[in-house]
Amino acid sequence: MLSLRLARGARPLALLRRSLVATAAAGTGFLLLCTLGYAAGHPDQTDGAVVRLLWCAVPLAAMAQLAVAVARADPSVPFGSAFAAAGGGPARSAQLSAASAALSCSLGCVPALLLFLQLRGDLGGSWLLWADGASGRASGPLGAGHPLPWAAMVTLLAVVPAVAAAACAVRLWPRGAQRARGARAGGRARARGAEEGPRGAAPPDHASRRLPWGIALIAAGIALEAYTNSMDSGPPPPPEALLPLPGGLGGSPPGVVGGWVLTAVGLVLAGPGLTHLCGRLLSAGRPGPLRLLAGRVLQQEAGRLGHSVGVLCAVATGAYAAVALYGTGAGPSGARPFGPLTGLGAALIMMCATASALTAALEAKSARGRTTDALRRLGASLRLLRSAAALRGVALLVLLTPLTWAVAELSTLPFDH
Repeated sequence: MLSLRLARGARPLALLRRSLVATAAAGTGFLLLCTLGYAAGHPDQTDGAVVRLLWCAVPLAAMAQLAVAVARADPSVPFGSAFAAAGGGPARSAQLSAASAALSCSLGCVPALLLFLQLRGDLGGSWLLWADGASGRASGPLGAGHPLPWAAMVTLLAVVPAVAAAACAVRLWPRGAQRARGARAGGRARARGAEEGPRGAAPPDHASRRLPWGIALIAAGIALEAYTNSMDSGPPPPPEALLPLPGGLGGSPPGVVGGWVLTAVGLVLAGPGLTHLCGRLLSAGRPGPLRLLAGRVLQQEAGRLGHSVGVLCAVATGAYAAVALYGTGAGPSGARPFGPLTGLGAALIMMCATASALTAALEAKSARGRTTDALRRLGASLRLLRSAAALRGVALLVLLTPLTWAVAELSTLPFDH
């Protein structure tokens, strides 16, 4: 009930962010339902249905990342002395964030279910069917004409809010230092801690320590892809295959998938360290006020921005590699084997990654409000503050763009024959 009241009294920007979470949940739920429809329409192709279900984990993870970013930036979740006086605390705040994320995802899954049933023709006719020209029955991803168990549909849709709520609860749950500070000093100390560091984010000094581990995971992923490709180099698969990649990758062996996962996790893990490194490079030497301000802010916000930046780099790397490999694996006619569900999944992942990065940037801007006011009182101009913000964005682009391109090229290099 408290989550409903907080959602009703939220500001327009907070409602917009929650609408993005609901939209991402709707797209993810629709993809899961399409997997169920494909399994019902093709009972003899269980391997294809299982692979489709496993690939739905990628947009599901992107949706959970967006839900966590929105929950961290949500100003309507109480986190102060008044909430502590009412018996709440950091743990209760994390629970409210998880409940709000589950509510937004549940609201998004309802139209996804209605759209899925409408496209299948279960609601009295459909204006769009992927139909088989001979029988007029849809034998594609929706599986129209084949009954679907309601229990299976509800279970698949329940996975979306459950994953979002679990991700928010785990990411925002108070750790040892924050729990001790809240128990010792009450709400005022927690309110100060909310401005000194992000909820559930790594401190700046810990952010740089994760960089070597991220680089090691990236190298391990690329090496695993190269080893798997060297073990199998068969002919290109047909364009109608589920994942028509060049060489022997038509069946997506576990080694290739594992290599991609390791590379993506490495980029996400290295994101805070790369952001911190970018800030140190900006403030190196004898910097002026502009470079010093931009570099120090990047170092301080590495734990807040780093994971979203790493996710965006991982998505960009995957998109580059997918376009290159799918283009190589096209059929003799030159047609690209991208289908409507592939496009929906790619658009959903890109939307979630971009929205997560923008939400983290807005959260960082809101959290350093006191610092900005202090700089203004000391005589800093708006032009200096805006130039520092622009310099931070340009520095991140200059550092991360070639790195993302290099990782993508190394990921696709073993598959170029």
